[in-house]
Amino acid sequence: MFSKQEAQQLKKDFWIAFGKSFPRKWLLYDTKIKDFSFKFYADNKKAEVSIDIEMKDELFRNAYYEKIWSLEDLLKEEVGEFMKDEFYTLENGKVISRIWVTKENVSIFNKNTWQEIFEFFVEKMEGFERFYYEYEDFIKDV
Repeated sequence: MFSKQEAQQLKKDFWIAFGKSFPRKWLLYDTKIKDFSFKFYADNKKAEVSIDIEMKDELFRNAYYEKIWSLEDLLKEEVGEFMKDEFYTLENGKVISRIWVTKENVSIFNKNTWQEIFEFFVEKMEGFERFYYEYEDFIKDV
């Protein structure tokens, strides 16, 4: 087990190593759609890449979610199997819509799995980005 300080340092080292291994500008929050973003996540059990639709207005959130969902097969071609939840509840209680892919049995605290996580991140995020850029006009038209 790590102390809180050691865990924080490992997380920091992980993200620095990822940035150095794959130095590029990711789309992430630069979608030009407010509260619609792409995210990387890693913890002690898994890694995830997601599209988070976080509008407070449920009608808008649902409209964007349905747009993505209407392109399900095309998204699957880019990222493979994925999970979706129209009413995903974050740890802080906020409800968002999320579409994501997960890699299990990897840990941000195990440097031996970092490369596996990095490669997963790159493969899946590039798939999400290709999908978004291809269908951006359709997705934005809400």
